[in-house]
Amino acid sequence: MNTVSLLIERLGALIQQSVREDAARHGLLPIHIQILHYLAQANRYSDLPIAIADYFGITRGTVSQSLAVLERKELLIKEPDARHGKRLHLKLTPAGIAVLDQSWAERVEQALQAQPHDTAMLDETLRSLLTALQRLNGQRAFGVCRQCAHFLIEKDGARCGLTGEPLATEQTVRLCREWTAPIPQPLHDV
Repeated sequence: MNTVSLLIERLGALIQQSVREDAARHGLLPIHIQILHYLAQANRYSDLPIAIADYFGITRGTVSQSLAVLERKELLIKEPDARHGKRLHLKLTPAGIAVLDQSWAERVEQALQAQPHDTAMLDETLRSLLTALQRLNGQRAFGVCRQCAHFLIEKDGARCGLTGEPLATEQTVRLCREWTAPIPQPLHDV
């Protein structure tokens, strides 16, 4: 095992420990904190119970039980989709957002901002590693909407090339379960 693998393993262990501590502080289980954090990042294609199951690789039953707890604690609400029948979108309440204040993700963000170097290269390296591991494990990729192969910019704004639906700007910077890695364009000799 090389040093990078050990560093990633240690970062993962520290994050898991932080998630457990955050959950205990709020009387929740770690998966509840993870679901809240996920929903804070999810776009309208991804704020669905089935997307949570896909993202975390957990059963629909576990998702259902977790959502019931979060709803009972008034940390999220379910909103029906006006266009898609029985589909329910999950939205954080102000109390749900407050749980995420000073969470593990905020601490990681602070640590990254304190780094003396630009994190763009780290971001690209980690994104590439994540995509490769998801492919090796046969898992759905998920990714930021505007970094997707289906993301289109048109004169009237952004649109999803997969669904054909227009995209509000705030949706384009969120996680999407329909995300597909862009096909690298070959470099042409000049």
